[in-house]
Amino acid sequence: MPLPSAYLNASRDFERYIDAMRTRTLIDSRNVHYTTTQAVFRTFRRRVSVTDALLFADALPPVLRAIFVSDWNVEEPNLPFTSRESMTSEVRELRRDHNFAPETAITDVVDSLWSVVDRFEFARVLAKLPADAAAFWRETEKRA
Repeated sequence: MPLPSAYLNASRDFERYIDAMRTRTLIDSRNVHYTTTQAVFRTFRRRVSVTDALLFADALPPVLRAIFVSDWNVEEPNLPFTSRESMTSEVRELRRDHNFAPETAITDVVDSLWSVVDRFEFARVLAKLPADAAAFWRETEKRA
């Protein structure tokens, strides 16, 4: 099997994601975009089974997939999906003293992610997840 293009273009695709976050948030800091993304991924990951999380991860571009699975405590008990406000508070707890994630952090990551994933594949994977998990990633902006 030849080297998949996703790996050849991993850096470029991650830069597209960072650009999408920059456009959405009007925040220029790559550190903020990274921490926000990492925190949103962890918040989601805590609420799904390992099997569902890995299914989800397989639909992500390689660098985002790596961020999703890094520093994962698979022994951590699952939490329930709660309100966006409550989960956003959780997002903002990661590196609390250095986390400048906006109140719109989850929506920012969701919509930025949709702008860089294979939309058909991502939707197919979300359809296999439990309803609350799929709803977490529901796109909020209409895209052409």
